[in-house]
Amino acid sequence: MEIPFDKHLVGHSDADVLLHAVTDALLGAAALGDIGDLFPDTADANRDRCSAEMLTIAAAHVRDQGWRIANLDCIVFAERPKLSPHKATIAERLAEILTIDPTQVNIKAKTGEGVGEIGTGQAVSAQCIALLSRADE
Repeated sequence: MEIPFDKHLVGHSDADVLLHAVTDALLGAAALGDIGDLFPDTADANRDRCSAEMLTIAAAHVRDQGWRIANLDCIVFAERPKLSPHKATIAERLAEILTIDPTQVNIKAKTGEGVGEIGTGQAVSAQCIALLSRADE
């Protein structure tokens, strides 16, 4: 999903910081490394790659190892644009990508309150904690 804003993120792939954080959280919770292991930035195939595609592939690896996603708790750190009005839509989109229920996804939006790279609008960051459970339980 796109949130209207006069700036954009720059990265090797499409630079979706939240989807990258979720991908890392799922891979980490399943002890499958991290996003850079699965999608190295040295591979031309990953340049401008869609983060939703990377997340879908990572989630499939997690499921292939016998895990299911119990829930996700995510934080996006951005001074602007204000993300609170979009939290439900973001959760729905994440749930759609992962084929889970939106009630399994929590999104929090935080600002830097004018301090540091986040607070001055120079950067955006995201964190996610993923809870997995064994699929056969």
